[in-house]
Amino acid sequence: MITKFDSLYAGHVDLDNVGYAGTPINDRRYSNEHLASALEKAQSMAVLMDGHGYNAFWMAEHHFQREGTECIPNVLLMALHLTHVTKNLKIGCGFNITPMWHPLRLAEDYAMADILSNGRVIFGLGRGYHTREVETFGSPLLDQAANRELYEEQTDIIFKAFNNESFSHKGKHYTLPPEVPYRGYTLKELTLVPRPLRLPVETWQPIQGGSARALEFMAKHGIQGMVGGGSAEGGAMHKVVLGWQEAHAKQGKHIELGERLCFGFHFYMADSRADGIRRAAKYYEENMKMFGELRLVRAMTDEQVEIMRDPKLAPTAKLPRIEDAVNAGGFLTGNAQEVIDHLKSLEAKYPALDRISVSLSVGVPKSEALEQLQRFAEEVMPAFRKAKVPEPALVK
Repeated sequence: MITKFDSLYAGHVDLDNVGYAGTPINDRRYSNEHLASALEKAQSMAVLMDGHGYNAFWMAEHHFQREGTECIPNVLLMALHLTHVTKNLKIGCGFNITPMWHPLRLAEDYAMADILSNGRVIFGLGRGYHTREVETFGSPLLDQAANRELYEEQTDIIFKAFNNESFSHKGKHYTLPPEVPYRGYTLKELTLVPRPLRLPVETWQPIQGGSARALEFMAKHGIQGMVGGGSAEGGAMHKVVLGWQEAHAKQGKHIELGERLCFGFHFYMADSRADGIRRAAKYYEENMKMFGELRLVRAMTDEQVEIMRDPKLAPTAKLPRIEDAVNAGGFLTGNAQEVIDHLKSLEAKYPALDRISVSLSVGVPKSEALEQLQRFAEEVMPAFRKAKVPEPALVK
């Protein structure tokens, strides 16, 4: 039963001239003042969500995004700030890109956020997808095998540090601690100080390709999965759910369909599906311009990416259209009942699914984002409130 509603904001500032006919993504430049406005935008969204019953507000870690698309470099720092201006809303790290950290620094920072926020910050891990970011910080991304190998060792270290009063680690990339003299003895183990107070740590990771290796690694560590983007469309999502169930079974864990998952969608509330498609199309297209360049839209060819860079050719070319995403179930739009019906169908198909994330595409301005989040909360979320058990009648 769906009982929790989240939203993810990757940190895009208000963009001008969006859509396939708009400014090419690589030509965007904004002032430092405008890039910094992503922080205030995040705060405004979090405060509104806190007052409207949302469960969690997720932010993504990104660096050097002068195009204005992803402008929050430290989500733990921002998350802790947001817990000071909200009352109940959880703040999620969606996600800390582990290859850009030393794993013990990341573990320490999260532990502090957990303690200072009284458990309102949710931990999240990811491998990264921007070469400009990961490679600049000295870690591999072009070499995907090396990236995964590094990420898996770092994650092993983080959970050792979280879950043990003392630990050591010897692997390909890290020997922790180094065997050095310290206060008259040779160092053999470390203790994370402080460790998180809430154990095991609730941890989430994005599911992109859904390979058996990735799903089994997540199941081993008890990491929960966010399914979004193209993976949230129809058959792709169902394949991930079945693979997720199988990965847990290999660990001796039985889970129901949809359990320990969050389904993520882009959304746009409107008076009808046709109206939503018309109003949201330019934002969907801007999202394609952003993620297509990064080869995160699996069906997009190199030729399509090249055409998408030309605002004269792109509007009439054969490129991904919002209509296709809506029909495939990856983009939610329409009036409240249309959106409710779609989510209710997922609830029926995946009875253990309890969490949905609805997010706004790159380029949706702050005022429109706030309006959309409020409308979703007021028109859609009440249909998924837990049914109240009637109080027993008094016996006279």
